[in-house]
Amino acid sequence: MNRPTRKIISLGEKIMEEPRTKIVSQDFYSTNGETLIIVKDVETCTIELNSSTTEKIIIKTLTSCIIVPDNNRIDEDWDQLDIERGACVQFQFVEGIWYILSSDGIKLI
Repeated sequence: MNRPTRKIISLGEKIMEEPRTKIVSQDFYSTNGETLIIVKDVETCTIELNSSTTEKIIIKTLTSCIIVPDNNRIDEDWDQLDIERGACVQFQFVEGIWYILSSDGIKLI
């Protein structure tokens, strides 16, 4: 099954394309409607979960990554989530709270 890698948003006469997937290689990034973010090629990255643009997202990191909610706490308990290289976490925004839906857990080598 082929899935689009972009979603198209119509704003009156303006047509905008937003990527559904994004590779992030910067110190800070705020989600913008993506369904998947891959973090790489940066020492540490802080990802802000932006509830005004994003409802559900998967974050896969190939570096150290700090994930922060734009409001409230993750799973009602956490101000931030620190994940290490190779980790993958899925988040869903529900009634004002970012919840962890799934995580691949701790990786040991």
